[in-house]
Amino acid sequence: MHSLSVFGTSSDAGKSTLSFALTYLLHQRGLHVAPFKAQNVSNNSLVTDSDNGEIAIPQAFAAEAIGLKTTPLFNPILLKSGPKNKAHLIINGKALQDTDVREYFKNIDTLKPIVKNAFESLQKEYECIVAEGAGSPVELNLMDKDLSNIYVAQAFNTKIVLVADIQRGGVFASIYGVYNLLPDKLRKNVIGVIINKFQGDISLFDEGITIIEEDFGIKVLGVVPFKPFNLGFEDAASLMGYTQDISKAIIKVGVIKLPHISNFTDFEPLIVDKEIDLNFITSPNQAALCDLLIVPGSKRVIEDLFWLRERGFEAVLTDKKRHIIAICGGYEMMFENILDEEQIESQNKLVRGLGRFKGSVTFQKEKILKKGCYNQQGVMVQAYEIHNGVAKKRSKKKKNLYGTFLHGIFESDAFRYKVFHALNKHYKGYNFKRLKQKAIAEFAEHIALHVNIDAIAKALKR
Repeated sequence: MHSLSVFGTSSDAGKSTLSFALTYLLHQRGLHVAPFKAQNVSNNSLVTDSDNGEIAIPQAFAAEAIGLKTTPLFNPILLKSGPKNKAHLIINGKALQDTDVREYFKNIDTLKPIVKNAFESLQKEYECIVAEGAGSPVELNLMDKDLSNIYVAQAFNTKIVLVADIQRGGVFASIYGVYNLLPDKLRKNVIGVIINKFQGDISLFDEGITIIEEDFGIKVLGVVPFKPFNLGFEDAASLMGYTQDISKAIIKVGVIKLPHISNFTDFEPLIVDKEIDLNFITSPNQAALCDLLIVPGSKRVIEDLFWLRERGFEAVLTDKKRHIIAICGGYEMMFENILDEEQIESQNKLVRGLGRFKGSVTFQKEKILKKGCYNQQGVMVQAYEIHNGVAKKRSKKKKNLYGTFLHGIFESDAFRYKVFHALNKHYKGYNFKRLKQKAIAEFAEHIALHVNIDAIAKALKR
């Protein structure tokens, strides 16, 4: 059986959600299937169930949706933002030193065996790998450096599904261009194209389907109407596309949108909570309207602390009357000092923090990666840690301020209820796990209704 590559005809075409949905639907058909992305560029990651590694959110989300334990094999190479022209490199779930971006691409061939070993390891266990691509597969000046699209498709002879975003405009040019710029061998492996994010009367695109199939020679596997899916966000760009029904909201929450915000999937349980009006804010004036402020995780804590000060947030965050939750990088900012003697994050060895908690946070080279059950304010929560900063306590509570290294705390119904009921006694809460399972099933059903899954499954077996 062939594995499947999912290529976008542009960035943000919906590859991640379509890859997840196809993985889910093929699993439902009885195939032993696993998600994969050779190389991901994202500050958003999770700790894996095996090996205590870290991988990007989409592959972790797709795996968990079908009951798979997560492993670094699903995303063997992960890049996070680093200082200046550098990137934070994570190989097989473990962080290495920061690398110059130019050097990274210059040495790309040394990374191909890592991708190959991961993919082949998965092939020993699974019938089919659904490999998500990255950006456009036909950036001609970078095709020899493309690990997620061209390399995987050529090395493993995968079948290919194209995903085109019709909202962007230029959908015909993007489909025709990508298809015809693919190497001949890969063009023959294209099963067809999915037209994604359609809004309006689908029958109006009937002529478009005819043009793509008859003039371009590419099978249209489906036209998918736009449907919000507020889970499994890969990056800040996709996150900002979330939708909320705030007609019944009783609590306004502001998350400070740091320039290097990370692990923003922390807030998915709040986005889908009908009693919460969630806003990502960038100015102190917006903070004045919020019942609760959240300082989120950050990949560049010191830089983002400077940004907060430049924006005028220090007065807001040191106001003891305000209700504030600070998570991971945000928690680190709340201490009196941040010590970075080994210059893990910046050239600043000592930086004054916001001083809400006594003592210092010290950055160490070895990243802490943990996943488990933790006691938070008397509530047991399933959560995870990804941080270089070290403090005496994992979490602290001081009047209206609560800080913690833990990500994923809002997935706990009991913890959410404790926090928000204290802010508003009318807050009732909801079952996040049940809502998540329902949302996944409904979105997959939506895709199955509009995409020819039979044609994809049949092509994989050829």
